[in-house]
Amino acid sequence: MRFFLHLSYSGFNYRGWQRQSNVISVQEIIENRLTSIFKEPVFITGCGRTDAEVNANQYFAHFNREDYWDFDLMFRLNKCLPDDISIHDIIPVDNNHHARYNAKRRSYDYYIHTEKNSFLRKYSTLYTESILDIDKMGEAIEIIKRQKDFRAFCITPESHKSTDCIVYDVKLFTSLDHKKIRFHIECNRFLRGMIRILVGHLFAIGSNKQSLETFESHFISNQTPEKFDVAHPQGLYLSKVEYPYLSIPTKPIFFGDSDDYWEEVV
Repeated sequence: MRFFLHLSYSGFNYRGWQRQSNVISVQEIIENRLTSIFKEPVFITGCGRTDAEVNANQYFAHFNREDYWDFDLMFRLNKCLPDDISIHDIIPVDNNHHARYNAKRRSYDYYIHTEKNSFLRKYSTLYTESILDIDKMGEAIEIIKRQKDFRAFCITPESHKSTDCIVYDVKLFTSLDHKKIRFHIECNRFLRGMIRILVGHLFAIGSNKQSLETFESHFISNQTPEKFDVAHPQGLYLSKVEYPYLSIPTKPIFFGDSDDYWEEVV
């Protein structure tokens, strides 16, 4: 029998999702707790990797069991997991359903705050540029919408068989008080470092350190710039993962984080 774990986590204290030697990962923590509960090794497969300190508002992983259990596994698992990892559902699925390979669409959000806030430091990126041209950043969004090959926005393009990504949606939002910014992108897949590099370019464009023409030229040449800024990890969230057979609404990340809190830049 196969089961999907629907979960979320704050990545600040972890070196990413995937189990690695000599560092703490989200996968290792959950596998260890499941192994302790079932008294036998349990291995889980995640829907993808997230880098160190990157968050997931919605994440799926699967594990296999020969038999069903006769206790409240979600309650027991949440009770023994740290506060920064939450299990929301445990869903029986067909044995051929795969958390990673069957995901058809992923969404990420990147959060920025422009005034120092001690309570947001682990969950959003502080960017204190005094003058930020939001309209130019909005024009850059339109450039991204037209693209397919993101080779120039990948840390290790040679590690991918293809650097093409299907962009379903990309938007830029500001809060109604214009003190927070949110970058949203939905694709079929993402390359390593792609979103944080794109956000770094958006910052450069908004602060007039890079022109829109230069930004677009990277897509045309497919050449990785010799130097570029990569946005900090803590502002990045894997916000939704969709399958042909499963799509679960996401929960707000912050208090007041609803559709009427944000205004799209057009």
